[in-house]
Amino acid sequence: MEQMTVAPVRVSWWRHLYVQVLIAIVLGVALGALAPPWGGAMKPLADAFVKAIKMVIAPVIFLTLASGIAHMRGLGELGRVALRALGYFIIVSSFALFIGLVVANVVKPGAGLGVDPASLDASAVSEYASAAAHNSLSAFLLDIIPTTPISALTEGSILQVLFVAIITGVALALMGDAAAPIVRATDQLGALAFRIVALIMRAAPIGAFAAMAFTIGHYGIGALANLVTLVITFYVTSALFVLLVLGAIARFTGFSIVRLIAYLKAELLLVLGTSSSESALPSLMKRLEDAGCAPGIVGLVVPLGYSFNLDGTNIYLTLAALFIAQACGIDLSLADQLGLMAVAVISSKGAAGVTGAGFITLAATLAVVPSVPVAGMALILGVDRFMSECRSLTNFIGNAVATIVIARWEKELDRDALDRALSGRPAPVTP
Repeated sequence: MEQMTVAPVRVSWWRHLYVQVLIAIVLGVALGALAPPWGGAMKPLADAFVKAIKMVIAPVIFLTLASGIAHMRGLGELGRVALRALGYFIIVSSFALFIGLVVANVVKPGAGLGVDPASLDASAVSEYASAAAHNSLSAFLLDIIPTTPISALTEGSILQVLFVAIITGVALALMGDAAAPIVRATDQLGALAFRIVALIMRAAPIGAFAAMAFTIGHYGIGALANLVTLVITFYVTSALFVLLVLGAIARFTGFSIVRLIAYLKAELLLVLGTSSSESALPSLMKRLEDAGCAPGIVGLVVPLGYSFNLDGTNIYLTLAALFIAQACGIDLSLADQLGLMAVAVISSKGAAGVTGAGFITLAATLAVVPSVPVAGMALILGVDRFMSECRSLTNFIGNAVATIVIARWEKELDRDALDRALSGRPAPVTP
């Protein structure tokens, strides 16, 4: 049968989701700056949208991954994909940590501040320090296994959902033809979950408006003034990492990082507005499937990447840690800095893609590096929220690139679909 290309339907510019979200972000900034009390009062609205998105994250991951594994050619493929993904994550995220370390030594954003460590208010970051203590390796490993399979879907972390989804998918694969009705039902439920996501995403402009209004209204743009060098350094470093490092990986894989960013512009604006890459996770999975990545690859690599492939968070960890050391006049030797990086490689794994997770991970890193005081985090507490957006954006793009790379390695990437998606051409239909 011949394939026919459906002529694109012209849609008014203001009906595009990315346009609506962009306008909402601008209006949110304006409200927060002109009427801070009103902006600060928008937090419940922002939290409600993010909570609605989180409501469907677990079902989307579970159904996509369980179905994907059930459709795989063999269980050996599952192990190979997981190992390749983890290997890629470790290499790229470690490189991000190293880049943060190099930039901090070259730019020295904290040099000359002359802060007395004894004058720092440790109570200001005690909440994050206690959360970091819970983020130990033993607690992390125990948290992967849920109390029950159902609890993973109702209150567990992404890793718990992954654990249950993998076990379910393997069980379905081992059942063979007997599992066919269950697999078909899983596929249909997955389509239903993505339809629910599409409905919730119609409220994305409201969520982005409220979140941005709260951020500006509560924290104030003036909080950037004293630490503008650190914030600018972090944003520029992250942008160069995306364009040069991830761009080189993308080019080697056969696609353009710029076109990928343009393709995901609506999701990226949502991440910018909410400061959370998790808010766009379900939408990212659907977009990558539409771009030719096999559902099984998407279902495994994207959720795994949200815990183990946090490029933006890694750049932030070493850059912020050295900023604190420089501000306090602490001279770290090369061995100290490499030790800090080694600790960060471990502590950065398992951090969730939500607002504040990077700050908690920084506390966990500094807690085992006695040379740099944990109380020094109080220096950047006021601007951490403004760096959270950049962390989330970089993490998001990094996971999109990783999924396409792994799909290509596994020969599970439809290159025609990818080219169509990134060039904005409509998909052909078979009559």
